[in-house]
Amino acid sequence: MSVTLKTLSGGTKELATEALAALAGGLRGALIAPDEAGYDVSRTIWNGMIDRRPGLVIRALGTGDIQMAVNFARDNDLLMAVRAGGHQIAGLAVIDGALLLDLSQMRSVHVDAARRRVHVDPGALLGDMDRETQLYGLAVPSGVNSTTGISGLTLGGGFGWITRKFGMTVDNLVSAELVTADGQLRHVSAEENPDLFWAIRGGGGNFGVVAAFEFQAHPLGPEVMSGLIVHPFAEARELLQEFRGICDRAPDELTVWAVMRKAPPLPFLPEAWHGREVLIFGACYAGDMAEGEAAMAELRRLGAPIADVISPHPFTGWQAAFDPLLTPGARNYWKSHDFTTLSDAAIDEILAAAADLPDPASEIFIAHVGGAMARVASDATAFPQRQAHFTMNVHTRWEDPAKDRACIGWARDLFDATAPHAAGSVYVNFIPDDEPGRLAEAYGGNLARLAEIKARHDPGNLFRANHNIAPQKIPVAAK
Repeated sequence: MSVTLKTLSGGTKELATEALAALAGGLRGALIAPDEAGYDVSRTIWNGMIDRRPGLVIRALGTGDIQMAVNFARDNDLLMAVRAGGHQIAGLAVIDGALLLDLSQMRSVHVDAARRRVHVDPGALLGDMDRETQLYGLAVPSGVNSTTGISGLTLGGGFGWITRKFGMTVDNLVSAELVTADGQLRHVSAEENPDLFWAIRGGGGNFGVVAAFEFQAHPLGPEVMSGLIVHPFAEARELLQEFRGICDRAPDELTVWAVMRKAPPLPFLPEAWHGREVLIFGACYAGDMAEGEAAMAELRRLGAPIADVISPHPFTGWQAAFDPLLTPGARNYWKSHDFTTLSDAAIDEILAAAADLPDPASEIFIAHVGGAMARVASDATAFPQRQAHFTMNVHTRWEDPAKDRACIGWARDLFDATAPHAAGSVYVNFIPDDEPGRLAEAYGGNLARLAEIKARHDPGNLFRANHNIAPQKIPVAAK
């Protein structure tokens, strides 16, 4: 038996049975062909729009397997994709005809409570990490959906409910074990391989395959003051204007996000509101309960809410609160802008689109970020968008493929309508696969340095199945 795979040079290469047998014999994990058990599990990812068929799968169980995969791909000039949590919206974790390195079985989490350090395998999900850290009353800042993979979230930056208090995920990365294009396992930190450590904190999977992460954790939990406040959509314009001011005045511990969507059938909502457009405020206070209740008082006084379920909740539960709305398998398409301020004009465009949602599962969310993350210099990590700002994610979600054109068109129209009011930057993890030209917006003044580091460590662009930063050497005179 032989297998034909795509190559880095744009052609194909046939791999003989002997070469495949040698590869399989050296793995702790498994080598899986398209007709073998486990193939569909490895290639299936969160976004149901992505239905790609890799030519061969290496399902890794350890660092040695990662090294073997990297060496095999490089030595055979093979196009390789890397799948960890499989949650990336663009779906670049799986490429037709490529070699797929599947890390999803590597999900171990170890907490060193005395040092407040957390060691996380690359296939772990946010929920895996949260459950283990909360056993010790600790938390690492991450995202807002517990089924998101830690690898993709971290490599893109990572922000969520406790970012304003404790910084971004990359700000809490202490070190990593990185397999680079030459097959070497490198410990990267502020002291060792600092250029690579800088680059992987926001630069995506361009610089190697992370085999392990080490994070700094913070005391938090087991409960946080958190929850939802649901308002009639008819009041949204005035409420968003008030929301804007509350965010500007909020202490670091308080995070408030706004969501516009059709009300799901939540048990605390009157049945008469199910399926109707609403404005939802999600809020979390990363600190003392009484202080949190006081900090949320202004938000809770706004308008005449349909429901207010702000109360102490287990942190692990709050981190997974939106999981039922983000289950895998649906079709998803995102568009995103950053706003330095949420202007009235931007609000008007957003509300016009929210009044005409293309599917009941679609939504627009506006996240406010700043606080601790904004006190880090823009060139301290590869992630540069450090000023306090609002991030809009147009999260279009639906089931029926016949609705693709309408749903995608709606998202693009809103993106275009709000562009004149946007900051001209974007979070790389929110970029879909049809926006390759936005890397300059994602990385700003850090892009040239990223390209130079890429040229030194991956000159052949082995790690290209991502939002790719092309290797580019900086002329000596320009340094």
